[in-house]
Amino acid sequence: MKIPLAWLQLSREKIKLLVAIAGITFADILMFMQLGFKTALLNSAVRVHEQIKGDVFLLNPQSDALIAMKSFSSRRLYEALGVEGVESINHLHIGFGIWKNPVNQSTRQIMVIGFNPKDQLFTLPGVEKNLEQLKLSDMVLFDDKSRPEFGPISELFNTGKTVKTEIDSRQIMIGGLFSIGSSFGADGNLITSDLNFLRMFPKRNENLIDIGVIQLAENTNKEAVINSLKQKFNSGDVVVLSRQEFVKYERDYWENSTAIGFIFTLGAGMGLIVGIVIVYQILYTDVADHLPEYATLKAMGYTNNYLLILVFQQAIILACVGFLPGLGISIFLYNGAAGATGLPIFMTKSLALSVYILTVIMCFLSGAIAVNKLKSADPADIF
Repeated sequence: MKIPLAWLQLSREKIKLLVAIAGITFADILMFMQLGFKTALLNSAVRVHEQIKGDVFLLNPQSDALIAMKSFSSRRLYEALGVEGVESINHLHIGFGIWKNPVNQSTRQIMVIGFNPKDQLFTLPGVEKNLEQLKLSDMVLFDDKSRPEFGPISELFNTGKTVKTEIDSRQIMIGGLFSIGSSFGADGNLITSDLNFLRMFPKRNENLIDIGVIQLAENTNKEAVINSLKQKFNSGDVVVLSRQEFVKYERDYWENSTAIGFIFTLGAGMGLIVGIVIVYQILYTDVADHLPEYATLKAMGYTNNYLLILVFQQAIILACVGFLPGLGISIFLYNGAAGATGLPIFMTKSLALSVYILTVIMCFLSGAIAVNKLKSADPADIF
């Protein structure tokens, strides 16, 4: 094992080595892109959730996700004030309206979020400083990371111009900007007051809300209060979720209850299978081409275990060498995709580690299949 026989054997035929590295790189890029899109899907889905100030959330049990909320009576939220440890409550209205681009008059669906601006409900600086603006009639805040198809709203607003447009044929005015970003469910976002929301959607019942937000008092046992709330609302008409459960509720919907989450997982699996086939073909051909040499080693006294380790060493070398260009190209593609879509597609240590482990497993499995050819390396047959 002091002689780097595995590397010498791989590097002897440069073209074959480059083809092997290209195949593994392609498989890694395929896995990186599919897993990256899936991560972006899940991260973008909870962007709004992560910006809400709240410890406990009430939902209609028929609600699937933020884009498919079912309303429930606001009376249930007010009942939470009777539980010890509850400091304040607020609520959210979620709806989708038809936005008119103020420049070219094209229309596009946009998500509208309404809340009571008496309290600061969002951790967004653009919302915090514009609470008084939201109390004005038909005033909204625009997400400056929305898709460009909504128009150059940020540029117009930052130059001091009055920006007016329409939502469902109702005229509104942009009173400020905030930053969240688009997701697979919404290309753009607006935040406004609950009263303005009801003006935009006059068919909505003012006594019905989509999400109840409960803020607990400081220095209180949050788990105990949450358990008390769950016991209080055990009739089944509302669901009580902690902050972590609220985020997980959304992520689970996109990951397990939609076709797109399954497709990205399947795509990553297909990349793994493609890589296994490519590496197997390379290792199997290498073993077959050097079968007399392996037989010679056996005749010299080298054991089968030595030869098996040799093939596995080649597999690990291919995994490491092929992973690096796959990582670099994927980072470049991530940056391009993030700029084009506005989705949170970026490389993380956990994602890179996951694909590296999959690459090693891919090459190890290929090597395990290819070593079966070594059984035929019989010195008696060769000589």
